[in-house]
Amino acid sequence: MATASEPVARPSNWNLPNLITVVRILLAPLFIWMLLADAGQDGALRWAAAVLFILAIATDGIDGAIARKHNLVTDLGKLLDPIADKVLTGGALVALSILGELWWWVTIVILVRELGITAFRFVMLRDRVIPASRGGKLKTIMQSVAISLFLVPLWLVLGDWIHWVNYAAMSVAFVLTVSTGIDYLVAARRVARQSRHDD
Repeated sequence: MATASEPVARPSNWNLPNLITVVRILLAPLFIWMLLADAGQDGALRWAAAVLFILAIATDGIDGAIARKHNLVTDLGKLLDPIADKVLTGGALVALSILGELWWWVTIVILVRELGITAFRFVMLRDRVIPASRGGKLKTIMQSVAISLFLVPLWLVLGDWIHWVNYAAMSVAFVLTVSTGIDYLVAARRVARQSRHDD
């Protein structure tokens, strides 16, 4: 039995939540290949790619819940989790643009924001780990929903009007992506100033 003077054991980086996150990253190339191989024909590969994306992105909540419930939260997990999301969503956006289903400027702006913030998080590791904010998590959820709507060829079942829903969802995701990126940089700057003040 640990006493108050004994240090609390840190969870290993080789745990189930981190493994799930790594699997999510590894599934991205398969998903992208399936989507591009379909070549916009809305066939079996398109449906399979959509299902794979939805299942992979859904594990984001699963690994996080397991990590929190069993005290398996690690700095590595805090970094890998958003990276996994960016690999999946970024790959999907690029593939959709290649297929001519999403404007390239939307994909480029989102990727610049995501990659820029990811690089910034690595730089901040010199001092501290900054976990994803609530706004960032909402952004990730909205991106996942919007991309899922683009991927699943519901227009074959419901008609072309569903495209308006798809673009509305992507517009919300786009606004959240840009705004949370700005908020993140402002918050990080505030923390840095406070840290210098405390020193």
